[in-house]
Amino acid sequence: MNLESTADIAASAPASEAALSVTVAKVARRLIPFLCILYFFAYLDRFNVGFAALTMNHDLGLSVAAYGFAASMFFWGYILFEVPSNLVLGKVGARFWISRIMVTWGLISAATIFVTGGTSLSALRFLLGAAEAGFLPGILVYLTEWFPRGDRARMIGMFQIAMPLSGVLGAPVSSLILAHMHGLGGLAGWKWLFLTQGLPSVLLGISCLWLLPSRPSEAKWLGTSERLQLERVLDAERRQTEAVRKFTLREGFTNPRVLVLALLFFCLVCGSTGVGFFLPLIVKDFGLPTVQIGVVTAIPYLLSVIGMVWWSRRSDAKGKRIEYVALAAIFAAAGFLLAAFTLKTPVVAVIGLSMGCIGVFASFPVFWTLPPSFLTGITAAASMAFINSLGNVSGVVGPGFIGWTRDVSGGFTLMLAILAVLMTGAAALSLVFARMNRRATPASLSRI
Repeated sequence: MNLESTADIAASAPASEAALSVTVAKVARRLIPFLCILYFFAYLDRFNVGFAALTMNHDLGLSVAAYGFAASMFFWGYILFEVPSNLVLGKVGARFWISRIMVTWGLISAATIFVTGGTSLSALRFLLGAAEAGFLPGILVYLTEWFPRGDRARMIGMFQIAMPLSGVLGAPVSSLILAHMHGLGGLAGWKWLFLTQGLPSVLLGISCLWLLPSRPSEAKWLGTSERLQLERVLDAERRQTEAVRKFTLREGFTNPRVLVLALLFFCLVCGSTGVGFFLPLIVKDFGLPTVQIGVVTAIPYLLSVIGMVWWSRRSDAKGKRIEYVALAAIFAAAGFLLAAFTLKTPVVAVIGLSMGCIGVFASFPVFWTLPPSFLTGITAAASMAFINSLGNVSGVVGPGFIGWTRDVSGGFTLMLAILAVLMTGAAALSLVFARMNRRATPASLSRI
């Protein structure tokens, strides 16, 4: 049986496949837009420091390298608290814990208005990472409790379009805040940036307590038959996965496939952090004013929204996973390489940067279907948090290292070339995982 096919499982259920599709669509309409909004602000609060840097660095007297180091402190907190946070989520439930995460990160992000230099900025970034830890893997595990395998790449893709959307909407809005709110109430524009983009997360976090049921059985907006059918399908899929092999919690951290996925994710996150923290600064080197920087920066993100949705839908339709991760990584590598050598030609450079963004972001929703393909339950939750933690080590070393390359080389060519190499490495690791998976999984269950 093809593990990716909802239809195969639904065929044995009392209701029809069509009825299951209607239920899945109803769940998607109810949950995905709200989750997308949550992630939008999570990603915005994580990377709005990249726009703040346009004026904040001067006000605080930070070099690019010093800024990169402070920005990277987010990932120290994120990595250290990621797995513990996800384990707590498994105990107390998604509704309460996601609410807690959002309220605390929103308050800390807003508190960045009080920083006075590199040390205080580093401390706040560390606390922001600790507060946000567990959010993404927690949501990804949450989605496995609601959507059958054959629908997951599409649903994760719809949820994760919040990442590039934060650039599409966040970039021009951030530039307008910097340009037009500077001095209002005696606050610098970059302080208004953190304040106006941090406080909404607090309100959204509180609303989670009413809008996020933990599982289908708690969803009053589903009919009784819909709840029963959906849980029956999801339980059948879990049993199928565990019939191949049920991994212990310890194996969720030590299994070779998990380690390869962690290294693969590290390469992919290098691309997203490089773009998130430095794309505004790259565009600034084109000689554009602040508002135009926001508009041009939004272009790669806008195209990434389209690419992410299209690529994840194709992955579901074709039932292919790891191949689509590899192809997206190769596309990103080509784009970063093109941009690296055309920075003196802004139009071509933006095309290359757009290709890089599209490839990186399109790979994420397909990538996150891989761990639940062979892990279940608390092991899957802990393993996904572990993969996310190790992947985000790139955020610790990347910004500081990239800032250093900018300081010593006087441009971003070296940085983009390094990102191209890392994306090529991600493609190679995808092939390694595919080979390992074929050896570990029976032929009738190995279609990922």
